[in-house]
Amino acid sequence: MSDVLQEYPSGGGESPVPPPSRSALDAEAVKQAYRRWANVYDVAFGGISRFGRLRAVDAVNGLPGTNVLEVGVGTGLALPHYTKAKAITGIDLSTDMLAKARERAQHDNLINVNALLEMDAEETTFEDNSFDIAVAMFVASVVPHPRKLLRELKRVVRPGGYILFVNHFLAPGGIRGAVEHAMARASHSLGWHPDFAMESLLPQEDIARAYIQPVRPFGLFTLVTLENLPKT
Repeated sequence: MSDVLQEYPSGGGESPVPPPSRSALDAEAVKQAYRRWANVYDVAFGGISRFGRLRAVDAVNGLPGTNVLEVGVGTGLALPHYTKAKAITGIDLSTDMLAKARERAQHDNLINVNALLEMDAEETTFEDNSFDIAVAMFVASVVPHPRKLLRELKRVVRPGGYILFVNHFLAPGGIRGAVEHAMARASHSLGWHPDFAMESLLPQEDIARAYIQPVRPFGLFTLVTLENLPKT
C-alpha cells in the first residue's frame, strides 16, 4: 500500500465529538429512506459510488484472511467482485435492499456469499472475532452512532484483522465544505449525512495510524483501512 495518502487534517488533544449541526438518523429514518431508494438505487447511486466500491473490494481481495463481513451490503452491487477465496456475509438494515441483494446472489450464482442478513450494524449478533475483515461501504454517514459502529466492528473482527470504510467525508473547508453543510438539512430525505466528518467515526489515534486514500477520479470518497489491534 505504498500509494497510501495520510494527509487528512487532524488536531491535537482529545478526539472531537461529532459536529453539533449533525442530526442523528435513527434506524427507522434509514429504513424509510432506503425503502424509497431500493428500486432505483443501482441507477441513481451505482455509477457515482462505483469507484469507491470497486476500490474497497480490491483492497479486501488483497488482504489476508477468508471470512469477510460486508456492512451495508445494500442491493449487493459489490458481491460479484470479491474473489472466490473470500467467504462473504452481508448485513443491512433495509429489507428492501436485501431482497435485491439476494436476487443478485442467486442470479449470478455467487456461491461464496454465505449469508445476507437483516441486522443492525451497531449491534450485531455475531460472536467476538468472527471475521478476518469487515468492510463498510457508504455506511458510516448513515448509522445513528458511528463510534458505536466502529466499536462493534472491532469486536467482531479478530485481532490482526482489518476494518475498511469507504465513505464521503466532509471537506475541511472551501466551497465543497460550504455546500456539504448546506445539504445537511436534507439528511433525513437522503438517508445519509453530507456533512459527515471523519472525526465523527474515528478517534484521533485511529486516524493517525490508518491508511487513508482518496478514491479516484474525483476524490469524492475516501478509503480508510485500519488494522484491528489486540485489546490491551
